[in-house]
Amino acid sequence: MGLDITVVIADWSWLDELPPPQRLPRLRDAWYADETGLWDHDAPTVEGDWVQPRGRNGTFFTVYEFRHTLGSYKAHFWAGQRWEAVRGHVGPSTRTELDTFLSGLIWDGPNGEAQHIDPPSAGDGSEGSDGSDGSDGHGARGVLLARTPASARELAATWERVRPRLTGIREAFAEHAAVPEGWIGDFDAFAELLREWGHVVTEAAGRGWGVIGLSE
Repeated sequence: MGLDITVVIADWSWLDELPPPQRLPRLRDAWYADETGLWDHDAPTVEGDWVQPRGRNGTFFTVYEFRHTLGSYKAHFWAGQRWEAVRGHVGPSTRTELDTFLSGLIWDGPNGEAQHIDPPSAGDGSEGSDGSDGSDGHGARGVLLARTPASARELAATWERVRPRLTGIREAFAEHAAVPEGWIGDFDAFAELLREWGHVVTEAAGRGWGVIGLSE
């Protein structure tokens, strides 16, 4: 689990201008472009906020920098594992909503079968948001997450329903999921990461954009 993750929200219409195999290269080229992309030698690291690329394609996507993760996927993986440990000890309504939210983004689901990449049939004019043809539901190599604007809206709505209930699982988390060391070791770290994901999907939904998570 040594992956890094870069979380991007992007304008789907901009990606749909190209055939599916060319979409991921378009996105990568836009942020790595010399002197006009996102990460040049002077680019600052900004945690807990959006980082806007420069250049002619910079208005079509933006990147979210998560707090306290150092860009690693480990925090997101362990958030799913902590939820796995605590979910049987929370109320059914909260459990259902958090199952939906987390399995849509970073958790493999109760049976380990959750898909984090929308298939071509998901709509929004997308034939596979990740640079592949999307035909198998898994997407291109290096894509950990790809949600269309429709999926982003659904996840944002789920987050709005579950957000007020989040503090209600603090005691259950402390008893069944907290660890003295390691990633997402207590409820506050778990809740903060979920709130950041809520911020991501809410921003994407507000713009009518999709969400992409890329491994480095």
